[in-house]
Amino acid sequence: MTIPVDTLRRLHAEVGTVLELEVVEGALIARPSHSEPRPRYTLAELLQGVTPDTMQALTEETQWFRDGESVGRALF
Repeated sequence: MTIPVDTLRRLHAEVGTVLELEVVEGALIARPSHSEPRPRYTLAELLQGVTPDTMQALTEETQWFRDGESVGRALF
């Protein structure tokens, strides 16, 4: 969503600020979020502790998904 600079200033926000959005009686209300920012992880952090054995187990556990028939109007 693009918000004009003067509006950002009035919100005490800047580019990249997370906003909470709410619809009240047909009007869109935007407020800066005061929640904790979501953590960011590197690929190395996400894969920490993963071994070839755990990957093999995951592959075997999810094989049914790759081999299953299409459901609904999904196109593959």
